[in-house]
Amino acid sequence: MTYAQATDVEVRLGRSASSDAETAQWGAWLGDIEALILARIPDLATRLDLGTLDEGIVVMVEANAVIRKVRNPEGKVSEQIDDYSYRYGEDARRGDLFLTDEEWDLLDPTSNSGAFTIRPWSEAVGRGYWARPDLWVPLP
Repeated sequence: MTYAQATDVEVRLGRSASSDAETAQWGAWLGDIEALILARIPDLATRLDLGTLDEGIVVMVEANAVIRKVRNPEGKVSEQIDDYSYRYGEDARRGDLFLTDEEWDLLDPTSNSGAFTIRPWSEAVGRGYWARPDLWVPLP
């Protein structure tokens, strides 16, 4: 069972599923998105249990990925009417179900690393210490 449900997609999309088949399809896509998330963040459930990640964020990210697919199932970037033509976007090659970089950052804020990322680190900062990069433990 995924964190987001078809009802989360309906609320964010602003309409109900048009049929039971569409509800089932959204459920399958939510499962696909969660599989992608778990492939990169296998300890997702642990993070949710520890409170280092909010379940509402996971629900939002999963639902928004499905909404992108619902709104543009073929991944078209442009389309013309006269002398009909269309163009697929880069995301269409990825199967249209994907998470943006911003969504990945919401799910795993500690993964931000790159040439211009600066992370101050100290064993003791003020009245407490960093037990992990994402967990500050204050001293009594």
